[in-house]
Amino acid sequence: MPVQPSAVPPGGRPIADYCYLDLHSHSTDASDDAGGTVEGYLKWIVARRKKGFQIDGIVLTEHRSFDPAVDYADISAQYGVTVLRGAELETDVGHVLVYGFDERLGQEFDFASVSLPYADLFRAAKEFGGFAVGAHAGRTRIGLAEHVAQRGVSLELVEAIEQLNGGSSAAENERATELAQAHGLRGVGGSDAHFVSAIGRCLTAFSRPINSIRDLVDELREGEYHPVRVEDTVKSD
Repeated sequence: MPVQPSAVPPGGRPIADYCYLDLHSHSTDASDDAGGTVEGYLKWIVARRKKGFQIDGIVLTEHRSFDPAVDYADISAQYGVTVLRGAELETDVGHVLVYGFDERLGQEFDFASVSLPYADLFRAAKEFGGFAVGAHAGRTRIGLAEHVAQRGVSLELVEAIEQLNGGSSAAENERATELAQAHGLRGVGGSDAHFVSAIGRCLTAFSRPINSIRDLVDELREGEYHPVRVEDTVKSD
């Protein structure tokens, strides 16, 4: 699907100086609508790197679940690709990507629910040491923009949205960009991959290295980052 051209800061740092993470992906391990395996994703990324693309890692955001016992450290080391974990939860204003899970979050919310109270989720994620992002914000029904436009929902507790989503149309990504600009929200990029060939299509460029979920949460809160397409990661001659 087409995606909106990303806004790479002009005259900024060299492309290679950023850390590029795909913040939104689903695998056969825990998402029943996914066809891509974690190893398949990592093999694809290694192949893309050989063609000059820079993809440093992925975050698995499985649907409506988070198992703290799952660990991808070995396969991450095997392929040299950072593999972190979050979740995509469903709220009354659309889907939300959550990074940094504290056991209190699981006690307070039923992750299997498809109508979690969004304000409570954004508030609790931050209070318990994590970070929440409005997923594919420009899509109808499952993105924030429609709920803001039609219902006037408050974005007081929202700090960032997924501005560039690999599964969204160009128009949907443009709508997300307009929402971010209108409300002063920060933007991230993610592929929303369910199949191998989609992984890394859209990414978030961070100004500092990300090696752990703690690093990711800290950078999402205070760091410098912006959404990009994978094509934007290739160094020009």
